[in-house]
Amino acid sequence: MALSNMTPSRNFIIIVLVALAGFTGTSRAQERPNQAFYDELKALMEAENHFVDRYDAEVWMKDMSGRLARRAPHIPEDERLKILTLVHRYANSSGVDPQLVLAIMEVESNFDRYALSVANARGLMQIMPFWKDEIGHQKDSLFDMETNVRYGCYILKLYLDMEKGNLTYALGRYNGSRGRAKYPNKVYAALRKRWAL
Repeated sequence: MALSNMTPSRNFIIIVLVALAGFTGTSRAQERPNQAFYDELKALMEAENHFVDRYDAEVWMKDMSGRLARRAPHIPEDERLKILTLVHRYANSSGVDPQLVLAIMEVESNFDRYALSVANARGLMQIMPFWKDEIGHQKDSLFDMETNVRYGCYILKLYLDMEKGNLTYALGRYNGSRGRAKYPNKVYAALRKRWAL
């Protein structure tokens, strides 16, 4: 079930569970939340469901494919289309802006599916390895595009819920730099310059 289709009481429960995770988010890497956070995130991922208007999806894909080709011409067309398909699917099913996800990918990995940070974050959306132990499976590869985009979109949505819709704070949590403006400002700049509709 998509978050947008949930009842108000279900949304309230998610917000309360996420708020109870209570972490400070001041380090340079994503922090480990508590078990309630993991349980809710896992349930959200298992309940995935999205309904997309085919025409709108095709228009979005054509527009974003051209933008991504200009931004990252080194990416082969088939890989570019796969990235965009995954972003559209998982951003919509988790209730986050697909263009925001593209801006995050640009800042986090410059669309390098094999990116590895000094903090050991991996892939397009720079997911920390502890997430696969908590919400996925040990065998999951964070360099697999689908796994990486799926994790990243759902983690971002829960950070947005945790921060009561405050995107700046949610982006800070995503990057492990909550309370600092540098990372959110980089994402906003990429969003405005290349991805906003």
